[in-house]
Amino acid sequence: MFGSGKKTQPAPQAINGKPETIVGINTRIVGTLTSDGTIRIDGSVEGDIEVLGNLIVGESGRVVATIRAQNVQIAGAVKGEINATDMVGISPTGKVWGDITTAALHIEPGGLFRGQSSMTANTDEPLLLEAPRTSDDSPLS
Repeated sequence: MFGSGKKTQPAPQAINGKPETIVGINTRIVGTLTSDGTIRIDGSVEGDIEVLGNLIVGESGRVVATIRAQNVQIAGAVKGEINATDMVGISPTGKVWGDITTAALHIEPGGLFRGQSSMTANTDEPLLLEAPRTSDDSPLS
């Protein structure tokens, strides 16, 4: 009754906080996008994205870039390398073509990921298990 009839796209639930910067649906940026806070992209960005906070790519967002952020939530399309210190989440409408390096990766059913993932963590690498020794390898024989 009071609205314009358009549905607003809520921010994906995995990342809390209101975005400081929003790249609107009719906006196209080519170059480097840098922020200390949260950015939401509903338009198009090509180049490099460096965010100390969180990056949200909305359903209408189209990104061709190298991304560095604390958390990245994708509901649109991303092509390029993603480096996130904490988490990358791909929603059912999200599509990623490229490599992901992060501490945690969450892909919801319907989400698409084509590339390689590398999990980073602050823990030591576990010792590799050795294959069982055969009687020929026994030091006592």
